[in-house]
Amino acid sequence: MVLDSSKDLAPAEPTGIWSWITTVDHKRIGLLYGVTALIAFFVAGLEALLLRLQLTTANGTVLSADAYNQLFTMHGLTMLLVVVMPVGAAFMNYFIPLHIGARDVAFPRANAFSYWLFLFSTIMLLSSFVLGGAPDGGWFGYAPLSTQLDEFVRMDYYAIGAQLLGIASIMASANFIATVFTMRAPGMNLMRIPVFTWMAVVVSFLLIFSLPIFGVGLFQMFFDRNFGTQFFGGGGDPLLWQHLFWLFGHPEVYVLILPAMGIVSEVIPVFSRKPLFGYPFVVFSGIAIGFMGFGVWAHHMYTAGLGPVAEAGFGVATMMIAVPTGVKIFNWIGTMWGGKVRFELPMMFAIGFVSLFVIGGLSGVLHSVVPSDYQQHDSYFVVAHFHYVLFGGGVFGYVAGAYYWFPKWTGRFLDQRLGQWHFWLMLLGFNLTFAPMHILGLNGMARRTYRYPEGLGWEFWNQVATVGSFIIGISFLIFAWNLIKSRKHGVAAGSDPWDGRTLEWSIPSPPPVHNFDEIPHVEHVDDFWHRKYATDEEGRAVRMPDVTGGTIAPETTTGGESEGGGHEDDMHMPSPSYYPIVAAFGIIITGYGFVYLPGGWVAVGVGALVTLWGFFGWSLEPVTRDEHHD
Repeated sequence: MVLDSSKDLAPAEPTGIWSWITTVDHKRIGLLYGVTALIAFFVAGLEALLLRLQLTTANGTVLSADAYNQLFTMHGLTMLLVVVMPVGAAFMNYFIPLHIGARDVAFPRANAFSYWLFLFSTIMLLSSFVLGGAPDGGWFGYAPLSTQLDEFVRMDYYAIGAQLLGIASIMASANFIATVFTMRAPGMNLMRIPVFTWMAVVVSFLLIFSLPIFGVGLFQMFFDRNFGTQFFGGGGDPLLWQHLFWLFGHPEVYVLILPAMGIVSEVIPVFSRKPLFGYPFVVFSGIAIGFMGFGVWAHHMYTAGLGPVAEAGFGVATMMIAVPTGVKIFNWIGTMWGGKVRFELPMMFAIGFVSLFVIGGLSGVLHSVVPSDYQQHDSYFVVAHFHYVLFGGGVFGYVAGAYYWFPKWTGRFLDQRLGQWHFWLMLLGFNLTFAPMHILGLNGMARRTYRYPEGLGWEFWNQVATVGSFIIGISFLIFAWNLIKSRKHGVAAGSDPWDGRTLEWSIPSPPPVHNFDEIPHVEHVDDFWHRKYATDEEGRAVRMPDVTGGTIAPETTTGGESEGGGHEDDMHMPSPSYYPIVAAFGIIITGYGFVYLPGGWVAVGVGALVTLWGFFGWSLEPVTRDEHHD
């Protein structure tokens, strides 16, 4: 007999637009994050293509200096805060409860509120293009460019929009930490948690400790601009902003990359048919990266005049942080070494991640050498470096996760032929775009400039980079079409199509509202693998007969009514609520009011009242679905 999720055990999944507006289901919220981030990615991609068109030839005239500054600033902000971070949040929302054997996150309504605040903050930032002009002081917001008042509201959108995105991220991070530390299945100690979930915990702590630092800087920027204070301008210190920004900005690099590292750590063992080589080392190297990430921020400031002692200290720290990163790389290689590697699409993107991240990491080590950094700092060499790390690393890792877990989201495979086109075009386009920037930077091309004169030998490599950027764009159009087409017409995948190792593959695809009929009892790392396979006398894995179709037989599960239950009477799922979206909407009205001070005080008051209504209704609402029927 096989345990299968039944619609009789828990309420059926609601349908319709209203069900998505009021949802508190972690899986739906994860999908909402993912779709929003994908749309924002195409916006950021369009911004990047316009920037590349401007730089294709010397003395380009596609964009004015003002338009270039707006697009340059918004491309960086959009990619960092609205695309890559939320993609990580999408995977975390969907898979943390599934990885630890839970039915939802610890605070489902707060989870919904985090998403809606993120969505409205994104809309607010992007609306700036038509409401007075987009932020134009660079995605890094350096003072005094960010505090000058020659323009009206542009950097106020930066200050308020980024602040609200930070609040959403802090709430989500606290929720993930509470979920992992309080809701793990029986037997799942800290050293049995899947690596992806471990990296999510590290990222959550990084955000909780780094975002308030950035938030302080944003408040000070806003006060300098609107209330005449002088934190950074006038009698203030412009370097104070750089310290506050990079104390957030460098841990932010690991916020973007660690979830992708976690995904790769899940994909490579499955397609190598081997357990992850050195699981404890991979976990502790991720934790080490989190700690050390707070001690290297000033390597972004070598040219600011910190002095030889500070520069030497941060140079050594920057070299040291390469060690735990290298540990992960060698563990991934060790996992593949001697394994029965299957070059399925998730594995191809994972290997692409490892290869490109190594290139970006090696160029990054060069920046730890202070004299070398002095030459490279404001050049396109740095642009090449961080794109190899964050796009070649992060984006390739997240796409690997999309191909890997799409069957779990939908019960269907992504189209393999389209996926092959996507991979090879993306790999080709990426290297054509960013490899030439190493050459341009070493030949003296400065970044953050909207045009360059003729005769410097930069035109050819800029033209190559522009061609590559359009190839990347084509590859993601193919990916988007693949997602849309395969969601309903893809090949049926079943519940465990990859012969997975972790608990999410033990339940149907897509998962039911309640995730698990019975909360599993965990006895191993990769517990689901151990339920499917035994070891024969020669140490070979042998499939056990009591597991079929990727679901677990009852006798292999010790869960029941006493450990979460498998019956409707014991399954109290959180009730839908529209109050989180009301509260988030009220905060955004308030945000718009602050942007347009002094004329925006009415909007501030209205937004505050709407927010209070949302939170008050939230506090009085029934906790579970069952209470709605009492």
